[in-house]
Order: sequence, then structure tokens, then C-alpha cells
Amino acid sequence: MTGALVTAVTALALVAGVVTTVSTGALRGGVRVLLDLLTAAGLLRLAGEPGWNGLAGAVAIIALRQLLGAVLSLPPPWSGRQSKARCADDDHHLPLASTGETGKAGG
Repeated sequence: MTGALVTAVTALALVAGVVTTVSTGALRGGVRVLLDLLTAAGLLRLAGEPGWNGLAGAVAIIALRQLLGAVLSLPPPWSGRQSKARCADDDHHLPLASTGETGKAGG
């Protein structure tokens, strides 16, 4: 009974991950949904088979989820600006407020 439930949750995890990725266009979101539901399937497997194999499987799934979650939370390497900001050449911003006299250091 538990084996069929684990198989169903695993299959639904794959479907939910694909649907999330397709509907939102965000691969990271789909992978996170998939990993969360695979964690649930691993815990169900552990509840059904309380032996060392079930525990090792649940630990492996949770460790994979943590590792991939950490990798997915990093910004992509191409997210930085490739060109200068528009105002980098002629700085037209206001100067910082001063104490009144300019050109004198200290007071």
C-alpha cells in the first residue's frame, strides 16, 4: 500500500514540476516544487519501511534537496550588468551635504 502511494507521489511530483516550469517559465521554481514533493515521497517511503534502506533513501533525498536548493538560490553568473551605467561618464548627481565650507578639511 505504501509503495503505491510513494510511486503516485513521485509521479505527481514530476508532473507538478513540469507544469510549474511550463506555466511560469521559471525552471528554478519547477525544480523546487519537484524537490519538495520528492522529499515528501521519501518521507512516505520511510514511514512505510522503517528500516535502514528507507532511512538511507530519505536522507539521500533530503541531502539532494538541500544541495540543489543552495545551488538554485545563488544568482546566475550572467545577471550582472555588461555595460556601464548611463550616468557613469558624466556624474550629474548632487554632492553630499557638507558642513558649509568647501575645500577645508576638519573643523
